[in-house]
Amino acid sequence: MSTLFLQSEIKNPYLFYQKMMEENPVYWDELNKIWAVYSYEYCTEILNHKSVHIPSVSENSLNEYALKISRNLARLSNEIHHVIAKETATVLFSYMKSVRINSIFSELFQKNTANKINWVESICKKLPVQIVLKSFDFNANDSLFISESISHLIKIMQPVKKSGDIKFINIVSKEVYFIVENHIRTFSFYENLAKSISTKYSISNEEIKSILISNLIGFFIQSYDAGRGLLSNTLLHCFSEKKNLNKADKIQIQKLVVETLRFDPPIHNTRRMAANDILLNDIIIKKEESILLVLASANRDSKQFEKPQLFNIERKNNHDHLTFGTGGHMCLAKHFSINLATEVLFYLFQNFENIAILDQEIEYEPLINARLPKAIWISLYN
Repeated sequence: MSTLFLQSEIKNPYLFYQKMMEENPVYWDELNKIWAVYSYEYCTEILNHKSVHIPSVSENSLNEYALKISRNLARLSNEIHHVIAKETATVLFSYMKSVRINSIFSELFQKNTANKINWVESICKKLPVQIVLKSFDFNANDSLFISESISHLIKIMQPVKKSGDIKFINIVSKEVYFIVENHIRTFSFYENLAKSISTKYSISNEEIKSILISNLIGFFIQSYDAGRGLLSNTLLHCFSEKKNLNKADKIQIQKLVVETLRFDPPIHNTRRMAANDILLNDIIIKKEESILLVLASANRDSKQFEKPQLFNIERKNNHDHLTFGTGGHMCLAKHFSINLATEVLFYLFQNFENIAILDQEIEYEPLINARLPKAIWISLYN
């Protein structure tokens, strides 16, 4: 039985996850040569395990700039390289400026002349990246280039890349790398950061610069798919829960965002590799074997969440979801993402009295790891 499938080809993956969690919480997929882990307990154990690493992405035919980015990202690093990259990324996050999400949203919306818009294309694919760019003071031209190139740039993360994508990855990686390299010279904290980390870990300033550039680019990459997915899914659940949701209450909207991250996360699974033999559920996962952590399944584990198949914004432990991971590789953008979705939805409902979703059947992108709506057509009236 294959545990890997395209989200575009299955109507409700949660039925499959529930069956696997009950019958095979740790399952060897012979066809794909990968262990699939479905329960909250075992996903958490793997995420925190010291002998589990992030698998490397394919590097065939990538140019030097694409290689620098992929090799230096905290998200793709292990051991000391991960420690250095994560520390650098954490410092970057701490220097992000607070920007007015409402003004960026308003600018994007004003580009649409009709009251009918594709929420995914017009807002979700653009807003998160533009917020990150503005929070680091990129100029209009550079922001436009990066925003328009991000759909190619994110493919650097794919475990296996199509030959047709590599050409665009290389072109975009080089240009974006140069843009960010020039821009970081304006950062007031750059010199102190480089000196501090190079002294602490005995690495050159050139290496520090490359790590800094790569992880800032990583912010763009991570904001795209995960950001668009969260903004899409939270909007859908706002309408499914409209009878129980006070849209004028920002705290209630934030609770809905957190419950959406548990109940219907944009990213369904992530991969790891056993660095040594691991004992899990009385099963030995051998060194160098691949592991698929189905976090969307773990988020609906009845041993962790009461009545997990029900969407309930008042459940007390919704924040225990594993959508952002846990342990050393937990996503740094947790609070940023929740705040982003909360502010966008609150602004939307404060400024438009009548909002309707025009599509009843949502189609999803042909991806294995992420469940992302292709389009959500909505009508908006003041």
